[in-house]
Amino acid sequence: MLVTVDLFSALIDSRTGGSAALARITGADGGRLYDRWDAANKASQRDEPAWIPFAEHSRRALAATYADLGVDRDATADSVALLDSVGDWPLWPDVPEGLSALSRLGPVGVLSNVDDAVFARTRVAPLVGSLLDPAAVLTSERLGAYKPAAGIYRRAVELAGGRLTHVATSARDVRGALAAGIDVVRLRRPGHTLDPDGGTPRREAADLPEVAGLLR
Repeated sequence: MLVTVDLFSALIDSRTGGSAALARITGADGGRLYDRWDAANKASQRDEPAWIPFAEHSRRALAATYADLGVDRDATADSVALLDSVGDWPLWPDVPEGLSALSRLGPVGVLSNVDDAVFARTRVAPLVGSLLDPAAVLTSERLGAYKPAAGIYRRAVELAGGRLTHVATSARDVRGALAAGIDVVRLRRPGHTLDPDGGTPRREAADLPEVAGLLR
């Protein structure tokens, strides 16, 4: 059985990293910009009928954020700088130990709404050689779909040979995986709550070592 973990909520503290990057890029309130950009990015992924690169969703989202907030900057250049910064976005503290614990149980991978090139810049990518199965880095670019659409989860299950457990943190990831009939463990992280209408996984954990304990 393959265990996949979400990238930007479960493994990376994306709000902390992205907010710091936007503050550095713009000199403005990075947290406010990040929250508006993140919401617009997710809406773009949800509403665009055809697959387009994550980088393009990000550019469109930042352009919309700047327009809404009256920010006079080049959204294209700033979006490139933002995605170039993902290597500085911090891992949650339990990630190295937790991924190691999961890898002792079997193959571990990542299931994420991201382009391959963006994933390669993250602090998770160097762990692939020692802790993750490199064949199990399941990106939206590779699967041709975005969460929470059912297609991305079903294609992941197919690539996993029919057996997959997904460790999800964000409300839309939990909701989408449950709706697709995937076995889900919810990993609680600060700033993330369940969608009350999206179902409740039967297993929850406070950190990745606890997830490994649940799956052992």
